[in-house]
Amino acid sequence: MHTVDDLKKILARIDGRGYKAYKDLQGAYAYPWFTLFIDHVQGDPFASPSRIRVRVPATIAKLPPGLFSSRVRRVALQDFLIRQVDHAIRQVCRGNRGIGKSGLMAIDVGGQEVLERTALVVTPQWVEARLSLGLPAHGRTILGRQAEAMLCQELPEISERALKWMSVDQERARTFVDCVDNQESIRARLDDLGLVAFIADGAILPRSSGASDRPLSRERAQPFLAPASLHVSIPILHPVFRDGRLTRSLTGFGIPKGVTLIAGGGYHGKSTVLRALERGVYPHVPEDGREYVVTTERAVKIRAEDGRHVERVDISRFIKNLPYGQDTAKFSTDNASGSTSQAASIIEAVEVGATALLLDEDTSATNFMVRDARMQALVHKEREPITPFVDRVRELYERHGVSTVLVMGGCGDYFDVADTVVAMQDYQPLDVTKEAQRIAREFLTKREIETTSPLSGVTPRVPLWESLDSSRGKREVKIEARSVDAIAYGHEVIDVSGVEQLVDLSQTRAIGYALHLASRRSMKGGLQAVVQGLAELFDDAGLDGLDPYHQGERHPGNFARPRAFEIAAALNRLRALRIREEERRFPRA
Repeated sequence: MHTVDDLKKILARIDGRGYKAYKDLQGAYAYPWFTLFIDHVQGDPFASPSRIRVRVPATIAKLPPGLFSSRVRRVALQDFLIRQVDHAIRQVCRGNRGIGKSGLMAIDVGGQEVLERTALVVTPQWVEARLSLGLPAHGRTILGRQAEAMLCQELPEISERALKWMSVDQERARTFVDCVDNQESIRARLDDLGLVAFIADGAILPRSSGASDRPLSRERAQPFLAPASLHVSIPILHPVFRDGRLTRSLTGFGIPKGVTLIAGGGYHGKSTVLRALERGVYPHVPEDGREYVVTTERAVKIRAEDGRHVERVDISRFIKNLPYGQDTAKFSTDNASGSTSQAASIIEAVEVGATALLLDEDTSATNFMVRDARMQALVHKEREPITPFVDRVRELYERHGVSTVLVMGGCGDYFDVADTVVAMQDYQPLDVTKEAQRIAREFLTKREIETTSPLSGVTPRVPLWESLDSSRGKREVKIEARSVDAIAYGHEVIDVSGVEQLVDLSQTRAIGYALHLASRRSMKGGLQAVVQGLAELFDDAGLDGLDPYHQGERHPGNFARPRAFEIAAALNRLRALRIREEERRFPRA
Protein backbone atom coordinates (compact mmCIF):
# COMPACT_ATOMS: atom_id res chain seq x y z
CA MET A 1 0.00 0.00 0.00
CA HIS A 2 1.22 3.49 -0.84
CA THR A 3 1.33 6.43 1.55
CA VAL A 4 -0.24 9.84 1.16
CA ASP A 5 3.28 11.20 0.50
CA ASP A 6 3.50 8.80 -2.45
CA LEU A 7 0.24 10.23 -3.75
CA LYS A 8 1.65 13.76 -3.57
CA LYS A 9 4.78 12.69 -5.45
CA ILE A 10 2.74 11.09 -8.24
CA LEU A 11 0.63 14.23 -8.59
CA ALA A 12 3.74 16.39 -8.73
CA ARG A 13 5.25 14.09 -11.38
CA ILE A 14 2.20 14.10 -13.67
CA ASP A 15 1.33 17.79 -13.23
CA GLY A 16 0.99 19.36 -16.66
CA ARG A 17 0.97 16.06 -18.52
CA GLY A 18 -1.85 14.64 -20.64
CA TYR A 19 -5.01 13.59 -18.82
CA LYS A 20 -4.44 9.85 -19.26
CA ALA A 21 -1.44 10.08 -16.92
CA TYR A 22 -3.96 10.31 -14.08
CA LYS A 23 -4.22 6.51 -14.47
CA ASP A 24 -1.01 6.33 -12.42
CA LEU A 25 -3.08 7.23 -9.35
CA GLN A 26 -5.01 3.97 -9.21
CA GLY A 27 -4.32 2.05 -6.01
CA ALA A 28 -4.59 2.34 -2.21
CA TYR A 29 -3.07 5.07 -0.04
CA ALA A 30 -2.65 5.07 3.74
CA TYR A 31 -3.52 8.42 5.32
CA PRO A 32 -2.86 9.05 9.02
CA TRP A 33 -6.32 7.86 10.05
CA PHE A 34 -8.07 6.47 6.96
CA THR A 35 -7.35 4.66 3.71
CA LEU A 36 -8.07 6.09 0.26
CA PHE A 37 -8.79 3.68 -2.58
CA ILE A 38 -8.68 5.12 -6.10
CA ASP A 39 -10.52 2.38 -7.98
CA HIS A 40 -11.24 3.97 -11.36
CA VAL A 41 -9.75 6.96 -13.12
CA GLN A 42 -11.77 8.66 -15.85
CA GLY A 43 -10.30 8.78 -19.36
CA ASP A 44 -10.89 12.49 -19.94
CA PRO A 45 -12.48 15.46 -18.12
CA PHE A 46 -15.85 14.88 -19.79
CA ALA A 47 -16.08 11.12 -19.06
CA SER A 48 -17.89 9.60 -16.10
CA PRO A 49 -16.12 10.79 -12.93
CA SER A 50 -13.39 8.82 -11.22
CA ARG A 51 -14.45 6.51 -8.37
CA ILE A 52 -12.82 6.57 -4.97
CA ARG A 53 -13.46 5.06 -1.55
CA VAL A 54 -12.57 6.41 1.89
CA ARG A 55 -12.37 3.73 4.62
CA VAL A 56 -12.18 4.72 8.28
CA PRO A 57 -11.45 2.02 10.90
CA ALA A 58 -14.19 1.48 13.49
CA THR A 59 -11.72 2.33 16.26
CA ILE A 60 -11.45 5.85 14.81
CA ALA A 61 -15.00 6.38 13.51
CA LYS A 62 -16.38 5.13 16.87
CA LEU A 63 -19.94 4.73 15.61
CA PRO A 64 -22.12 3.30 18.42
CA PRO A 65 -22.90 -0.38 17.60
CA GLY A 66 -26.51 0.14 18.68
CA LEU A 67 -27.04 2.37 15.67
CA PHE A 68 -26.38 -0.50 13.25
CA SER A 69 -27.51 -3.48 15.36
CA SER A 70 -30.16 -4.57 12.80
CA ARG A 71 -30.51 -4.34 9.05
CA VAL A 72 -33.10 -1.55 9.34
CA ARG A 73 -30.90 0.50 11.66
CA ARG A 74 -27.79 -0.08 9.57
CA VAL A 75 -29.54 1.15 6.39
CA ALA A 76 -30.82 4.18 8.30
CA LEU A 77 -27.39 5.03 9.73
CA GLN A 78 -25.77 4.64 6.32
CA ASP A 79 -28.36 6.97 4.79
CA PHE A 80 -27.76 9.52 7.54
CA LEU A 81 -23.98 9.43 7.00
CA ILE A 82 -24.40 9.77 3.22
CA ARG A 83 -26.30 12.99 3.86
CA GLN A 84 -23.52 14.14 6.22
CA VAL A 85 -20.90 13.49 3.54
CA ASP A 86 -22.97 15.36 0.96
CA HIS A 87 -23.36 18.32 3.33
CA ALA A 88 -19.62 18.35 4.08
CA ILE A 89 -18.76 18.26 0.37
CA ARG A 90 -20.93 21.31 -0.25
CA GLN A 91 -19.26 23.13 2.65
CA VAL A 92 -15.66 22.18 1.92
CA CYS A 93 -15.19 21.44 -1.78
CA ARG A 94 -14.37 24.45 -3.97
CA GLY A 95 -16.20 22.94 -6.94
CA ASN A 96 -15.27 23.35 -10.58
CA ARG A 97 -11.55 23.60 -11.34
CA GLY A 98 -11.21 23.53 -15.09
CA ILE A 99 -13.29 22.00 -17.87
CA GLY A 100 -15.87 19.22 -17.85
CA LYS A 101 -16.30 17.59 -14.44
CA SER A 102 -12.98 18.93 -13.16
CA GLY A 103 -12.96 19.58 -9.43
CA LEU A 104 -16.38 18.11 -8.71
CA MET A 105 -16.83 15.71 -5.80
CA ALA A 106 -20.10 13.92 -5.03
CA ILE A 107 -21.75 11.08 -3.19
CA ASP A 108 -24.97 9.37 -4.25
CA VAL A 109 -27.42 11.04 -1.88
CA GLY A 110 -31.18 10.51 -1.84
CA GLY A 111 -34.27 12.63 -1.44
CA GLN A 112 -36.99 12.31 1.19
CA GLU A 113 -37.00 8.50 1.15
CA VAL A 114 -34.47 6.39 3.05
CA LEU A 115 -33.09 3.69 0.76
CA GLU A 116 -30.41 1.05 0.97
CA ARG A 117 -27.50 2.33 -1.15
CA THR A 118 -24.02 1.32 -2.22
CA ALA A 119 -22.71 4.84 -1.54
CA LEU A 120 -21.71 4.08 2.04
CA VAL A 121 -21.23 0.91 4.07
CA VAL A 122 -20.95 0.47 7.84
CA THR A 123 -19.48 -2.75 9.23
CA PRO A 124 -18.19 -3.63 12.72
CA GLN A 125 -14.65 -3.15 11.34
CA TRP A 126 -14.95 0.09 9.34
CA VAL A 127 -17.12 2.70 7.67
CA GLU A 128 -16.54 3.33 3.98
CA ALA A 129 -17.82 6.18 1.82
CA ARG A 130 -17.85 5.67 -1.95
CA LEU A 131 -17.56 8.91 -3.92
CA SER A 132 -17.19 10.18 -7.46
CA LEU A 133 -14.47 12.67 -8.25
CA GLY A 134 -13.74 14.84 -11.25
CA LEU A 135 -9.95 15.01 -11.46
CA PRO A 136 -9.09 18.60 -12.48
CA ALA A 137 -7.69 19.58 -15.86
CA HIS A 138 -7.20 22.60 -18.08
CA GLY A 139 -8.17 21.36 -21.51
CA ARG A 140 -6.74 17.85 -21.29
CA THR A 141 -3.75 18.91 -19.22
CA ILE A 142 -3.54 17.65 -15.65
CA LEU A 143 -3.83 20.24 -12.89
CA GLY A 144 -1.77 18.38 -10.29
CA ARG A 145 -1.80 21.05 -7.57
CA GLN A 146 -5.56 21.34 -7.69
CA ALA A 147 -5.88 17.54 -7.55
CA GLU A 148 -3.60 17.52 -4.50
CA ALA A 149 -5.81 20.10 -2.81
CA MET A 150 -8.85 17.92 -3.43
CA LEU A 151 -7.29 14.63 -2.32
CA CYS A 152 -4.99 15.78 0.44
CA GLN A 153 -6.82 18.74 1.98
CA GLU A 154 -10.51 18.71 1.14
CA LEU A 155 -11.09 14.95 1.28
CA PRO A 156 -9.60 14.56 4.81
CA GLU A 157 -11.68 17.50 6.04
CA ILE A 158 -14.87 16.07 4.52
CA SER A 159 -14.11 12.69 6.10
CA GLU A 160 -13.38 14.33 9.45
CA ARG A 161 -16.72 16.15 9.44
CA ALA A 162 -18.90 13.29 8.25
CA LEU A 163 -17.36 9.93 9.20
CA LYS A 164 -16.29 10.47 12.81
CA TRP A 165 -18.93 10.10 15.51
CA MET A 166 -17.37 12.93 17.51
CA SER A 167 -17.94 15.33 14.59
CA VAL A 168 -21.56 14.64 13.65
CA ASP A 169 -24.74 15.82 15.40
CA GLN A 170 -25.14 12.76 17.60
CA GLU A 171 -28.66 13.49 18.82
CA ARG A 172 -29.80 14.05 15.23
CA ALA A 173 -28.18 10.79 14.15
CA ARG A 174 -29.97 8.81 16.87
CA THR A 175 -33.28 10.51 16.09
CA PHE A 176 -32.85 9.69 12.39
CA VAL A 177 -32.11 5.99 12.99
CA ASP A 178 -34.86 5.61 15.61
CA CYS A 179 -37.40 7.29 13.33
CA VAL A 180 -36.71 4.85 10.49
CA ASP A 181 -36.78 1.96 12.96
CA ASN A 182 -40.20 3.12 14.19
CA GLN A 183 -41.57 3.32 10.65
CA GLU A 184 -40.50 -0.22 9.83
CA SER A 185 -41.89 -1.52 13.12
CA ILE A 186 -45.28 -0.03 12.18
CA ARG A 187 -45.05 -1.63 8.74
CA ALA A 188 -44.39 -5.00 10.36
CA ARG A 189 -47.59 -4.65 12.43
CA LEU A 190 -49.98 -3.63 9.65
CA ASP A 191 -50.97 -7.12 8.54
CA ASP A 192 -51.81 -8.33 12.06
CA LEU A 193 -53.85 -5.18 12.62
CA GLY A 194 -55.86 -5.83 9.45
CA LEU A 195 -54.52 -2.66 7.81
CA VAL A 196 -52.91 -1.84 4.48
CA ALA A 197 -51.66 1.59 5.60
CA PHE A 198 -51.42 4.04 8.49
CA ILE A 199 -51.31 7.84 8.44
CA ALA A 200 -50.33 9.36 11.78
CA ASP A 201 -52.19 12.32 13.21
CA GLY A 202 -50.22 15.48 12.52
CA ALA A 203 -48.76 14.25 9.23
CA ILE A 204 -48.06 16.90 6.59
CA LEU A 205 -49.01 15.38 3.25
CA PRO A 206 -48.87 18.29 0.75
CA ARG A 207 -45.51 19.10 -0.85
CA SER A 208 -44.01 22.55 -1.15
CA SER A 209 -44.55 22.65 -4.93
CA GLY A 210 -45.15 20.45 -7.95
CA ALA A 211 -41.40 20.48 -8.60
CA SER A 212 -40.32 19.60 -5.06
CA ASP A 213 -40.84 16.60 -2.81
CA ARG A 214 -40.15 18.60 0.34
CA PRO A 215 -43.05 19.25 2.71
CA LEU A 216 -45.24 22.31 2.62
CA SER A 217 -44.39 24.52 5.58
CA ARG A 218 -46.40 23.80 8.71
CA GLU A 219 -47.58 27.40 8.72
CA ARG A 220 -49.35 26.81 5.38
CA ALA A 221 -50.23 23.12 5.68
CA GLN A 222 -53.20 21.49 7.34
CA PRO A 223 -51.98 18.66 9.62
CA PHE A 224 -53.76 15.38 8.97
CA LEU A 225 -56.23 14.18 11.62
CA ALA A 226 -57.93 10.80 11.50
CA PRO A 227 -61.71 10.50 11.85
CA ALA A 228 -62.62 9.02 15.24
CA SER A 229 -64.28 5.94 13.71
CA LEU A 230 -61.06 4.98 11.90
CA HIS A 231 -58.68 5.97 14.67
CA VAL A 232 -56.05 3.41 15.66
CA SER A 233 -53.12 3.47 18.07
CA ILE A 234 -49.91 1.61 17.20
CA PRO A 235 -47.00 1.02 19.61
CA ILE A 236 -43.55 2.10 18.42
CA LEU A 237 -40.06 1.02 19.43
CA HIS A 238 -38.63 4.42 20.35
CA PRO A 239 -40.44 7.32 22.05
CA VAL A 240 -41.29 10.42 20.02
CA PHE A 241 -42.54 13.88 20.95
CA ARG A 242 -46.22 14.42 20.24
CA ASP A 243 -48.23 17.35 21.59
CA GLY A 244 -45.35 18.38 23.82
CA ARG A 245 -44.81 14.99 25.47
CA LEU A 246 -42.96 11.76 24.89
CA THR A 247 -45.10 8.85 23.76
CA ARG A 248 -44.42 5.22 22.85
CA SER A 249 -47.42 4.90 20.55
CA LEU A 250 -48.79 6.81 17.58
CA THR A 251 -52.44 7.45 16.81
CA GLY A 252 -53.82 8.02 13.35
CA PHE A 253 -55.85 6.80 10.41
CA GLY A 254 -55.73 3.05 9.90
CA ILE A 255 -56.74 2.13 6.34
CA PRO A 256 -58.31 -1.32 6.63
CA LYS A 257 -57.93 -4.24 4.28
CA GLY A 258 -60.69 -4.56 1.71
CA VAL A 259 -61.94 -1.88 -0.66
CA THR A 260 -61.39 1.72 0.47
CA LEU A 261 -62.81 4.60 -1.55
CA ILE A 262 -61.36 8.10 -1.15
CA ALA A 263 -63.96 10.59 -2.38
CA GLY A 264 -64.50 14.33 -2.08
CA GLY A 265 -64.50 17.49 -4.14
CA GLY A 266 -61.72 18.63 -6.43
CA TYR A 267 -58.64 20.19 -4.77
CA HIS A 268 -59.56 18.85 -1.33
CA GLY A 269 -56.63 16.42 -1.04
CA LYS A 270 -57.73 13.05 -2.49
CA SER A 271 -54.75 12.56 -4.78
CA THR A 272 -52.41 14.03 -2.19
CA VAL A 273 -53.38 11.24 0.19
CA LEU A 274 -52.87 8.60 -2.49
CA ARG A 275 -49.45 9.99 -3.43
CA ALA A 276 -48.42 9.86 0.22
CA LEU A 277 -49.60 6.24 0.43
CA GLU A 278 -47.71 5.18 -2.71
CA ARG A 279 -44.51 6.75 -1.34
CA GLY A 280 -45.29 5.26 2.07
CA VAL A 281 -43.87 1.91 0.95
CA TYR A 282 -40.48 3.50 1.81
CA PRO A 283 -39.36 5.01 5.13
CA HIS A 284 -38.89 8.77 5.10
CA VAL A 285 -36.47 11.15 6.74
CA PRO A 286 -37.53 12.85 9.99
CA GLU A 287 -39.50 16.07 9.52
CA ASP A 288 -40.58 15.08 6.02
CA GLY A 289 -44.18 15.29 7.23
CA ARG A 290 -44.84 11.80 5.85
CA GLU A 291 -42.35 9.95 8.05
CA TYR A 292 -45.27 8.23 9.75
CA VAL A 293 -47.26 7.53 6.62
CA VAL A 294 -46.61 3.81 6.41
CA THR A 295 -47.98 1.54 3.67
CA THR A 296 -47.65 -2.20 3.34
CA GLU A 297 -44.52 -3.04 1.38
CA ARG A 298 -46.65 -5.05 -1.07
CA ALA A 299 -48.77 -2.13 -2.26
CA VAL A 300 -48.54 -1.27 -5.97
CA LYS A 301 -49.73 1.87 -7.76
CA ILE A 302 -51.67 1.02 -10.92
CA ARG A 303 -52.36 3.40 -13.80
CA ALA A 304 -53.22 3.34 -17.49
CA GLU A 305 -50.21 3.49 -19.83
CA ASP A 306 -51.15 3.95 -23.46
CA GLY A 307 -48.52 2.47 -25.76
CA ARG A 308 -46.75 0.21 -23.27
CA HIS A 309 -45.48 -3.26 -24.11
CA VAL A 310 -47.39 -6.30 -22.78
CA GLU A 311 -46.08 -9.86 -23.18
CA ARG A 312 -48.36 -12.90 -22.81
CA VAL A 313 -50.47 -11.66 -19.88
CA ASP A 314 -53.84 -13.26 -19.15
CA ILE A 315 -56.19 -10.27 -19.06
CA SER A 316 -59.22 -12.35 -20.10
CA ARG A 317 -61.07 -11.83 -16.82
CA PHE A 318 -61.08 -8.11 -17.52
CA ILE A 319 -61.02 -8.01 -21.33
CA LYS A 320 -61.96 -10.64 -23.90
CA ASN A 321 -63.75 -11.07 -27.23
CA LEU A 322 -61.63 -8.40 -28.85
CA PRO A 323 -62.22 -7.68 -32.54
CA TYR A 324 -60.39 -9.95 -34.98
CA GLY A 325 -60.18 -12.71 -32.39
CA GLN A 326 -57.13 -11.43 -30.53
CA ASP A 327 -56.21 -13.81 -27.69
CA THR A 328 -56.52 -12.07 -24.31
CA ALA A 329 -55.62 -15.20 -22.31
CA LYS A 330 -52.08 -14.73 -23.67
CA PHE A 331 -52.30 -11.06 -24.53
CA SER A 332 -49.31 -9.45 -26.23
CA THR A 333 -48.97 -6.03 -27.79
CA ASP A 334 -46.39 -3.32 -28.40
CA ASN A 335 -49.02 -0.61 -28.19
CA ALA A 336 -51.46 -1.25 -25.37
CA SER A 337 -54.55 0.91 -24.92
CA GLY A 338 -55.40 2.53 -21.62
CA SER A 339 -57.74 -0.30 -20.61
CA THR A 340 -55.54 -3.21 -21.75
CA SER A 341 -52.46 -1.67 -20.13
CA GLN A 342 -54.29 -1.17 -16.83
CA ALA A 343 -55.65 -4.72 -16.86
CA ALA A 344 -52.18 -6.08 -17.60
CA SER A 345 -50.59 -4.04 -14.81
CA ILE A 346 -53.06 -5.41 -12.27
CA ILE A 347 -52.43 -9.02 -13.30
CA GLU A 348 -48.66 -8.45 -13.35
CA ALA A 349 -48.73 -6.93 -9.85
CA VAL A 350 -50.77 -9.82 -8.43
CA GLU A 351 -48.46 -12.28 -10.18
CA VAL A 352 -45.47 -10.89 -8.26
CA GLY A 353 -47.29 -10.89 -4.91
CA ALA A 354 -49.08 -7.55 -4.51
CA THR A 355 -51.61 -7.50 -1.67
CA ALA A 356 -52.84 -3.94 -2.20
CA LEU A 357 -53.55 -1.85 -5.30
CA LEU A 358 -53.55 1.96 -5.33
CA LEU A 359 -55.56 3.64 -8.10
CA ASP A 360 -56.55 7.18 -8.96
CA GLU A 361 -59.39 7.87 -11.39
CA ASP A 362 -57.32 10.73 -12.87
CA THR A 363 -54.70 8.29 -14.20
CA SER A 364 -57.05 5.41 -15.01
CA ALA A 365 -58.84 4.46 -18.21
CA THR A 366 -62.45 5.52 -17.74
CA ASN A 367 -63.91 2.60 -19.69
CA PHE A 368 -61.86 0.18 -17.59
CA MET A 369 -63.10 1.57 -14.28
CA VAL A 370 -66.88 1.52 -14.82
CA ARG A 371 -69.75 1.40 -17.33
CA ASP A 372 -72.89 3.04 -16.00
CA ALA A 373 -76.45 1.87 -16.66
CA ARG A 374 -77.05 4.21 -19.56
CA MET A 375 -73.91 3.09 -21.38
CA GLN A 376 -74.83 -0.53 -20.71
CA ALA A 377 -78.20 0.11 -22.30
CA LEU A 378 -76.62 1.67 -25.38
CA VAL A 379 -73.73 -0.79 -25.80
CA HIS A 380 -74.84 -4.27 -24.78
CA LYS A 381 -72.45 -6.58 -22.96
CA GLU A 382 -72.03 -8.88 -25.96
CA ARG A 383 -70.52 -5.93 -27.86
CA GLU A 384 -68.34 -4.71 -24.97
CA PRO A 385 -65.12 -6.68 -24.35
CA ILE A 386 -64.30 -4.97 -21.03
CA THR A 387 -65.46 -6.23 -17.64
CA PRO A 388 -64.98 -3.05 -15.60
CA PHE A 389 -62.89 -2.92 -12.45
CA VAL A 390 -65.94 -2.05 -10.34
CA ASP A 391 -67.22 -5.59 -11.01
CA ARG A 392 -63.92 -7.27 -10.05
CA VAL A 393 -62.62 -5.19 -7.15
CA ARG A 394 -64.49 -7.12 -4.44
CA GLU A 395 -63.56 -10.43 -5.97
CA LEU A 396 -59.89 -9.42 -5.96
CA TYR A 397 -60.11 -9.05 -2.20
CA GLU A 398 -62.48 -11.88 -1.30
CA ARG A 399 -60.91 -14.54 -3.55
CA HIS A 400 -57.29 -13.42 -3.69
CA GLY A 401 -56.70 -11.21 -0.65
CA VAL A 402 -55.82 -8.14 -2.71
CA SER A 403 -57.11 -4.90 -1.19
CA THR A 404 -57.73 -1.70 -3.16
CA VAL A 405 -57.43 1.96 -2.21
CA LEU A 406 -59.15 3.99 -4.90
CA VAL A 407 -59.47 7.75 -5.41
CA MET A 408 -62.83 8.36 -7.08
CA GLY A 409 -64.53 11.72 -7.19
CA GLY A 410 -66.82 11.24 -10.17
CA CYS A 411 -68.61 7.90 -9.90
CA GLY A 412 -70.86 6.74 -7.06
CA ASP A 413 -71.18 3.20 -8.46
CA TYR A 414 -68.23 2.24 -6.28
CA PHE A 415 -70.37 2.86 -3.17
CA ASP A 416 -71.90 -0.57 -3.78
CA VAL A 417 -68.57 -2.39 -3.49
CA ALA A 418 -66.59 -0.30 -0.97
CA ASP A 419 -66.01 -1.43 2.62
CA THR A 420 -64.84 2.03 3.68
CA VAL A 421 -65.62 5.41 2.14
CA VAL A 422 -63.59 8.44 3.18
CA ALA A 423 -64.41 11.94 1.97
CA MET A 424 -61.60 14.50 1.90
CA GLN A 425 -62.74 17.98 2.89
CA ASP A 426 -60.22 20.80 3.26
CA TYR A 427 -57.44 18.18 3.36
CA GLN A 428 -59.14 16.41 6.27
CA PRO A 429 -60.62 12.88 6.08
CA LEU A 430 -64.24 12.22 7.08
CA ASP A 431 -65.63 8.73 7.49
CA VAL A 432 -68.75 8.78 5.28
CA THR A 433 -69.15 5.01 4.91
CA LYS A 434 -72.64 4.87 6.40
CA GLU A 435 -73.80 7.84 4.36
CA ALA A 436 -72.43 6.28 1.17
CA GLN A 437 -74.17 2.99 1.97
CA ARG A 438 -77.45 4.83 2.59
CA ILE A 439 -77.12 6.64 -0.74
CA ALA A 440 -76.39 3.34 -2.49
CA ARG A 441 -79.62 1.87 -1.07
CA GLU A 442 -81.76 4.88 -1.89
CA PHE A 443 -80.32 5.71 -5.32
CA LEU A 444 -79.94 2.40 -7.10
CA THR A 445 -77.47 2.47 -9.97
CA LYS A 446 -79.55 0.13 -12.15
CA ARG A 447 -76.35 -1.03 -13.78
CA GLU A 448 -75.84 -4.72 -14.39
CA ILE A 449 -72.86 -6.57 -12.95
CA GLU A 450 -70.91 -7.69 -16.00
CA THR A 451 -68.83 -10.57 -14.68
CA THR A 452 -69.54 -13.82 -16.49
CA SER A 453 -66.91 -16.05 -14.85
CA PRO A 454 -64.81 -16.06 -11.66
CA LEU A 455 -61.54 -14.18 -11.40
CA SER A 456 -59.14 -17.07 -11.75
CA GLY A 457 -55.63 -17.46 -10.43
CA VAL A 458 -52.52 -16.14 -12.11
CA THR A 459 -50.54 -18.17 -14.62
CA PRO A 460 -46.83 -17.78 -13.74
CA ARG A 461 -44.82 -16.50 -16.69
CA VAL A 462 -41.19 -17.59 -17.10
CA PRO A 463 -38.78 -15.15 -18.78
CA LEU A 464 -36.69 -16.52 -21.61
CA TRP A 465 -33.38 -15.05 -20.58
CA GLU A 466 -31.86 -15.22 -24.04
CA SER A 467 -34.27 -12.41 -24.99
CA LEU A 468 -32.52 -10.04 -22.53
CA ASP A 469 -29.46 -8.99 -24.48
CA SER A 470 -27.74 -6.07 -22.74
CA SER A 471 -24.90 -5.75 -25.28
CA ARG A 472 -24.50 -2.93 -27.78
CA GLY A 473 -21.74 -2.62 -30.33
CA LYS A 474 -18.46 -3.72 -28.78
CA ARG A 475 -19.86 -3.41 -25.26
CA GLU A 476 -20.90 -6.72 -23.70
CA VAL A 477 -22.97 -4.79 -21.15
CA LYS A 478 -24.46 -1.42 -22.05
CA ILE A 479 -26.89 -0.30 -19.34
CA GLU A 480 -27.62 3.28 -18.34
CA ALA A 481 -30.27 5.03 -16.30
CA ARG A 482 -31.07 8.02 -18.49
CA SER A 483 -33.57 9.33 -15.95
CA VAL A 484 -35.76 7.95 -13.19
CA ASP A 485 -38.19 7.07 -16.00
CA ALA A 486 -35.92 5.46 -18.61
CA ILE A 487 -33.39 2.62 -18.69
CA ALA A 488 -31.11 2.16 -21.69
CA TYR A 489 -30.70 -1.61 -21.87
CA GLY A 490 -28.61 -2.81 -24.80
CA HIS A 491 -30.27 -1.49 -27.95
CA GLU A 492 -33.55 -0.68 -26.19
CA VAL A 493 -34.84 2.02 -23.87
CA ILE A 494 -37.27 0.72 -21.25
CA ASP A 495 -39.95 3.32 -20.49
CA VAL A 496 -40.82 3.12 -16.78
CA SER A 497 -42.54 6.50 -16.61
CA GLY A 498 -45.77 4.75 -15.59
CA VAL A 499 -44.06 2.98 -12.68
CA GLU A 500 -44.82 5.70 -10.17
CA GLN A 501 -43.22 4.17 -7.07
CA LEU A 502 -39.74 4.52 -8.50
CA VAL A 503 -38.34 7.50 -6.59
CA ASP A 504 -34.61 7.62 -7.29
CA LEU A 505 -32.32 7.52 -10.32
CA SER A 506 -30.08 5.02 -8.54
CA GLN A 507 -33.05 2.66 -8.15
CA THR A 508 -33.63 2.84 -11.89
CA ARG A 509 -29.94 2.14 -12.50
CA ALA A 510 -30.09 -0.83 -10.12
CA ILE A 511 -33.09 -2.26 -11.97
CA GLY A 512 -31.21 -2.28 -15.28
CA TYR A 513 -28.33 -4.19 -13.74
CA ALA A 514 -30.67 -6.48 -11.78
CA LEU A 515 -32.25 -7.58 -15.07
CA HIS A 516 -28.77 -8.28 -16.44
CA LEU A 517 -27.82 -10.21 -13.29
CA ALA A 518 -30.97 -12.34 -13.46
CA SER A 519 -30.38 -13.14 -17.13
CA ARG A 520 -26.69 -13.89 -16.61
CA ARG A 521 -27.59 -16.36 -13.86
CA SER A 522 -30.53 -17.73 -15.89
CA MET A 523 -32.64 -17.58 -12.73
CA LYS A 524 -35.29 -20.27 -12.69
CA GLY A 525 -39.03 -20.04 -12.19
CA GLY A 526 -41.71 -17.48 -12.87
CA LEU A 527 -41.41 -13.74 -12.34
CA GLN A 528 -42.27 -13.94 -8.65
CA ALA A 529 -39.53 -16.52 -8.05
CA VAL A 530 -37.05 -14.39 -10.00
CA VAL A 531 -37.65 -11.17 -8.08
CA GLN A 532 -37.72 -13.05 -4.77
CA GLY A 533 -34.40 -14.63 -5.71
CA LEU A 534 -32.95 -11.19 -6.43
CA ALA A 535 -34.24 -9.90 -3.09
CA GLU A 536 -32.53 -12.78 -1.29
CA LEU A 537 -29.28 -12.00 -3.11
CA PHE A 538 -29.53 -8.36 -2.03
CA ASP A 539 -30.28 -9.41 1.57
CA ASP A 540 -27.33 -11.77 1.70
CA ALA A 541 -24.67 -9.89 -0.25
CA GLY A 542 -25.91 -6.34 -0.58
CA LEU A 543 -26.12 -4.40 -3.83
CA ASP A 544 -22.41 -4.41 -4.69
CA GLY A 545 -22.85 -7.49 -6.88
CA LEU A 546 -25.01 -5.55 -9.32
CA ASP A 547 -21.82 -4.22 -10.89
CA PRO A 548 -21.09 -6.82 -13.60
CA TYR A 549 -17.37 -6.07 -13.34
CA HIS A 550 -17.22 -6.17 -9.55
CA GLN A 551 -14.29 -8.24 -8.33
CA GLY A 552 -13.09 -8.18 -4.76
CA GLU A 553 -12.96 -4.73 -3.23
CA ARG A 554 -13.83 -2.00 -5.70
CA HIS A 555 -16.26 0.90 -5.98
CA PRO A 556 -19.51 -0.83 -7.08
CA GLY A 557 -21.18 2.20 -8.64
CA ASN A 558 -24.21 4.11 -7.44
CA PHE A 559 -27.12 1.78 -6.76
CA ALA A 560 -30.19 2.15 -4.53
CA ARG A 561 -32.36 -0.82 -3.75
CA PRO A 562 -35.56 -1.15 -5.81
CA ARG A 563 -38.56 -3.19 -4.75
CA ALA A 564 -39.41 -6.48 -6.42
CA PHE A 565 -42.49 -4.88 -8.00
CA GLU A 566 -40.51 -2.20 -9.84
CA ILE A 567 -37.96 -4.75 -11.08
CA ALA A 568 -40.79 -6.89 -12.44
CA ALA A 569 -42.51 -3.83 -13.92
CA ALA A 570 -39.39 -2.86 -15.86
CA LEU A 571 -38.94 -6.41 -17.13
CA ASN A 572 -42.57 -6.50 -18.26
CA ARG A 573 -42.02 -3.29 -20.23
CA LEU A 574 -38.92 -4.56 -22.02
CA ARG A 575 -40.09 -4.92 -25.62
CA ALA A 576 -37.55 -7.67 -26.36
CA LEU A 577 -38.88 -9.84 -23.52
CA ARG A 578 -40.17 -13.27 -24.45
CA ILE A 579 -42.17 -15.46 -22.09
CA ARG A 580 -43.24 -19.04 -21.61
CA GLU A 581 -45.92 -20.11 -19.14
CA GLU A 582 -46.01 -22.52 -16.22
CA GLU A 583 -48.97 -24.45 -14.88
CA ARG A 584 -51.68 -22.17 -13.53
CA ARG A 585 -51.61 -21.59 -9.77
CA PHE A 586 -53.98 -19.82 -7.40
CA PRO A 587 -52.71 -17.18 -4.97
CA ARG A 588 -53.70 -17.65 -1.35
CA ALA A 589 -56.33 -15.34 0.01
